[in-house]
Amino acid sequence: MSEISIYQRLHSRAYLEKFLEQKLRPDGRGLDEFRPLQVTQGSISTADGSALVRLGEMTVVCGVKAEISEPDLDLPNSGFIVPNVEISAICAARFKPGPPSEEAQILSEQLNQIILKSGVLPPESLCIQPGKAVWVLYIDAICINYDGNALDATLLAMMLALTNTRLPQARYDEEQKMTVASRVDSRTLGIQDIPMSMTFGIFQSEHVLADATAFEEPLLDSNITVVLLGSKAISVSQWGGGDTRTVSVLLERCFKIAQNRQRIVLKVIQTGS
Repeated sequence: MSEISIYQRLHSRAYLEKFLEQKLRPDGRGLDEFRPLQVTQGSISTADGSALVRLGEMTVVCGVKAEISEPDLDLPNSGFIVPNVEISAICAARFKPGPPSEEAQILSEQLNQIILKSGVLPPESLCIQPGKAVWVLYIDAICINYDGNALDATLLAMMLALTNTRLPQARYDEEQKMTVASRVDSRTLGIQDIPMSMTFGIFQSEHVLADATAFEEPLLDSNITVVLLGSKAISVSQWGGGDTRTVSVLLERCFKIAQNRQRIVLKVIQTGS
């Protein structure tokens, strides 16, 4: 192990500070620069929809499986959307084998809230027959390689998997009291726009680091996430510590960077590179 690597491990904060003094990050990026993005849709043939997202070294694969179920009695017209994130021990040394980690559970709930709040996939659109049959969409994302900013990469993977999803045309047969699904005809979910999250790390209450890596994340004072749907911000959240006196300035800066990033991500999705 080189002297630089030893210094980085023993004095991580000082190591990062030396780079930020030069307006750079340890991986060579500028402070407001995101890592290269690669996306692939339809990569899992056994799923009803799938996507693979690479954000630098951060890699997430997502598959959607659809099942037919009875709706809740209180919501007879609503289907179910069930996002789940798995961050296994194989993707980074910090994660241990066993049941889902607290981080994975929190991330799953965050993603569920964003998808529902965006309104791009209303539960009512998953209804086959009110009170009788609805679709349940299991959206399973697996982190293959962890390198920070799991929220942004996983949300994008889930939304691309959903736009790639096709459901069999289905109807409820009153005589047979069962749902009949076509083996030939199918439909998309009708998603026209997708929510995108852009997460920023705040270091020393002044440095805004876009798309933090796994090395940078533990050193941050707080995080800010901007979720955009089209031209609107549907969610702006901050968690962690930090100087509350500078929050409004930091939020405004993050929002402007997020708008520009959204245009770049849309171009990547359209061109595939």
